This record gives sequence, C-alpha cells and structure tokens, in this order.
Amino acid sequence: MLSMRLGPNRQLVATEAEAPRPRPDEALVAVTASTVNRGELGLIGMRDEGWAPGQDVAGTVIEAAADGSGPEAGSRVVGLAEQGAWSQQVAVRASRLAVVPQNVPLETAAALPMAGLTALRTLRLLGNITGRRVLVTGASGGVGRIHLQLARLSGAEVIAVAKAKQLPGAATIVTDPADSAPVHAALESVGGRALAGVISRLLPGSPLVLFGTSSGEPTPLTIYDFIGHENVTLHTYFSYAADHSKDAEDLAVLLTLTAAGDLEPSVAECFALAKAGDAVERLRAGGTGGKIVLLNDSPDAAA
Repeated sequence: MLSMRLGPNRQLVATEAEAPRPRPDEALVAVTASTVNRGELGLIGMRDEGWAPGQDVAGTVIEAAADGSGPEAGSRVVGLAEQGAWSQQVAVRASRLAVVPQNVPLETAAALPMAGLTALRTLRLLGNITGRRVLVTGASGGVGRIHLQLARLSGAEVIAVAKAKQLPGAATIVTDPADSAPVHAALESVGGRALAGVISRLLPGSPLVLFGTSSGEPTPLTIYDFIGHENVTLHTYFSYAADHSKDAEDLAVLLTLTAAGDLEPSVAECFALAKAGDAVERLRAGGTGGKIVLLNDSPDAAA
C-alpha cells in the first residue's frame, strides 16, 4: 500500500509499505481522506526518517476491532489515528472512531477530528456563554471557523479576529483584538500582540482559553496588564492531554450538527495523497482559510 513517510532531509516521500496490523482494540480503515494539521508541521521537523504522519482520517472500516468494540466492517467512519493516516490504510483505536452519516461526504468529515474536537472542548471550558460576548482569535482557520459556529449555536454574540470580510457564525469581525468591544470570554490561539490585545478587552472575572501560538511571538505581560481585567480565569488546552475515551462521543456530536446543516467544516483545498509534500508547503504558506485535505482515490486502498 502507498504510505507517505518522512525521508531524507525531512522531505515527505511516497513509499510502499506493508498493511497495518491492528491491535485487538483497533479497526483497520481504508483511507478516503485525511487532513494536514499545524501540529504535524512541527512534528515533521522533529521526527526521525521513516515516520508516518497523519492523524485525521475518514474512510471505510475494512476490519472491525477484534475485541468487538467500535464500528462494524463496511462502516463509513471518521476519527483520530496515532499516526500514519497519510496512507491508504491505517489502524485506528475503535474508541476514537465515529460513524459518518450518509449525507456527510468523507472529505468533509475528515476536517472534523482535530479541529472539531479542539473547538468543541475549548468552548466547553468557557462554561455557559448564552447571551455572552465571546472573542475568537485565528477565526479564519479550521478551528476558528468551527468555534464561531458552535459559539453562535450556544447563544453567544461572537466577535471574530480575522482579515476575512465574512465568516460563518460571526456577528462582528475585527482585524485586531484590541479593537473589539469588551467581552465576557475569549478563545485565543495566536499569541504575541494578539494575546495582549485579548486581555485588554476581557471584563473582570472572564474565562480565557489558550490553545495555540500561531504567531510564534512571545507575549510580555505583567500583573499591571490585568488592572481593569481582574480575576480573569486562565485555561490551557493541549490535544494530547485530552480525554480521548470521549473521542467517538464528541465526534458524533459534531457529525450530527454537520448532517443537520448547523455546522459547516471548512475545506479550503484538496491534494492527492501522493502530493502530501505540496499540501504541507501550502499550509506553511498560510492564508488557507480552512483545512487542507489529502484525498486517496486509489482502488488499492481497500485491497
């Protein structure tokens, strides 16, 4: 089977690999679509030659988990692999797979696992936001767009920080968080000046969730920056530390909303699986406005 691996000089190369051998609690999935996440860009610069990247996966179960858990063979599924999803086949823990409704395309479902779970779980950290004003930075990205829609569905007034002129779920769009009206809560993934700007708009006692630093810039802060913003509650979110026993349950929530038309995961561009290197460079260039999806159209995927 075809599998993208890290080659010499940290370049992605298409290689022929043996089919995965699932553990008893894993299903074997024929991959239709996967996505490129920003976290994987960092891993490509850290992992050893031969490493197989890829976590988001959507496809069809070839072999159900031997322990009887998870979706049956033939099911259309989406989930999170530990690695190796940029391949024609991948073994995925059954507890991290959810069945995809028939009216949701697999390439759309592939945009949900990492981005959707991050958005859903960080939003929950804010508590009840009904009738509250929520500020979202990085709002034009894959996670940000889902944040906007979920926050609106939760009854919040949403302010997005982005260069885009229109975004789903946003009541107001600003290019600098410092230009926002005062807010009751914030979801922040940019860091640097953006984080300082967000803090300057928080009302006293507001929750702030930090889950990224896409700018790569440090944020110099002192206690005096919180005058007028006293008792802010700071939460951090790291996907690797999340409760992954709930992955299937939370993915089902996102899929139900998508099937009903209440949530639209953003697919910015699609690349053939063998062009994963080009997809990585496209994401590095920035400004995609959504998820980069890798498509496997080989008839050998299910062989």
